[in-house]
Amino acid sequence: MKVGQIKIDSSNEPVIVAEMSGNHNRSLERAIQLVDSVSKTGAQILKLQTYTADTITLDIDDDGFVISEKDSPWKGRSFHSLYQEAHTPWEWQKEIIERANNLGLLCFSSVFDESSVDFLESLNIPAYKIASQECIHLPLIEKVASTNKPIVMSTGMASLAEIDEAVNLIRKTSSSEILLMKCTSSYPSNPENSNVLTIPYLKNIFGCEVGLSDHTLGIGAAVAAVSHGATMIEKHFTLSRDDGGVDSAFSLEPQEMQLLVEETKRAWQSLGKIQFGPTESEMISLSGRRSIYLSKDVKAGEKLSDKNMKIIRPNGGLPPKFYNVILGRKIKIDSKKGTPLSWSLF
Repeated sequence: MKVGQIKIDSSNEPVIVAEMSGNHNRSLERAIQLVDSVSKTGAQILKLQTYTADTITLDIDDDGFVISEKDSPWKGRSFHSLYQEAHTPWEWQKEIIERANNLGLLCFSSVFDESSVDFLESLNIPAYKIASQECIHLPLIEKVASTNKPIVMSTGMASLAEIDEAVNLIRKTSSSEILLMKCTSSYPSNPENSNVLTIPYLKNIFGCEVGLSDHTLGIGAAVAAVSHGATMIEKHFTLSRDDGGVDSAFSLEPQEMQLLVEETKRAWQSLGKIQFGPTESEMISLSGRRSIYLSKDVKAGEKLSDKNMKIIRPNGGLPPKFYNVILGRKIKIDSKKGTPLSWSLF
């Protein structure tokens, strides 16, 4: 898969996406600071979200429109008030995208209704994100697919049948490349619920790249995901959790994002290939293997015993597996302590 000039596959290091979400705290100045900070972490992509409170929900405070999950950081808030606070004003987005591009960051956005697709098309973004909650929104997915641009789709909460339905719709109606994101739609989520073993399974079933949209604290789940084949990692990003914000509790700070970039790259580099025997870098370490040496001076005709030979480092003598074979044999020439044993001595 390719987004802009970024190639996304197992032959390249994992692509790191920094999600701004609502961590701009309703300030364009802070949003620009976030862009600048992301550009210094090594992440390759900045992601936005394009919606308004009214394109997602209704301005109602009835029970069904109020967040009730006891562990949610937004418990007790109405959907409308939360989205009103968290949304990134559309009039900011052109400036944010241009700033990101000028700093070498690719930028795309999550869409939540058809009007957001039309808006982002006017900005000529290179790809689209389908959020987990929109995975069943087939009319929206069809609209996005009609652009024929790459689609990154999160799969939180989705059954295999629902994922299949969305993927088939995209493939039937467009030439869009697809990257699926394993995701757990709880905020924050527990590592125990990350289930990164699903990543190679999704890759095999749908024949596409698979990543991780990660809401856990820290970077452990992301590193594990890369070890199981994830080629894209998405994490929420903030300047400082102490500054607050709707998503700050499960967002990475700049030094943590930089660590994520470094450690996922190391995880990817460590995958390598199936390998037995010494690698090129291990050749020098072969000298640290044990072998059989004389531990005392030995005269010609003297028998070898545990009193005059030992299995020690380095590896210049016969391998240890021959110790019992040569035990009791006679040396044919005078030999000094420290002589590596070889068949020519018998």
